[in-house]
Amino acid sequence: MSLFTSTASAEIPYVEFPSIDGGNVNTAEWRGKPYLVVNTASRCGFTSQYSAMQKLYNKYNDRGFNLLAVPSDDFNQELSTDTEVKDFCELTYGLDIPMTTRLSIKGDNAHPFYKAVKSQDGFVPLWNFSKVLIGAEGKVLGTWGPLTGPLSPKITNAIEAALLEPS
Repeated sequence: MSLFTSTASAEIPYVEFPSIDGGNVNTAEWRGKPYLVVNTASRCGFTSQYSAMQKLYNKYNDRGFNLLAVPSDDFNQELSTDTEVKDFCELTYGLDIPMTTRLSIKGDNAHPFYKAVKSQDGFVPLWNFSKVLIGAEGKVLGTWGPLTGPLSPKITNAIEAALLEPS
């Protein structure tokens, strides 16, 4: 398992995430479209990646791409409440991308999405702002650690290729 990137073709089940806005984000609604899941933290040295995440979402969302931010305190760098996280992201970065409530992304308490990625791809985020790209067919297309920014050619090229695949 690499901190930077890996690729695989494991199928990841469609799952629901509790939305920070209330209700749920159901990845089944994104069936046939690629989406990127990023575990985030508001007090991390990589927190400025929120800006790039919003730009990535704005660039590709009208073509069917989705992005999900998953705030997590698994590395002890997230704010204490969902309200604090939501306010921080909206006020500091103007985020309007889908975001979950604070969730665990590793270990026994990991959200089912992350358990599936670990089981089927071997990837576990080693730090905040790790990224998992799921393709239109529900397969892991790539994983990247925090050193690979959301707008890096590695990620944008993979998204563009996934958007060209028939759904």
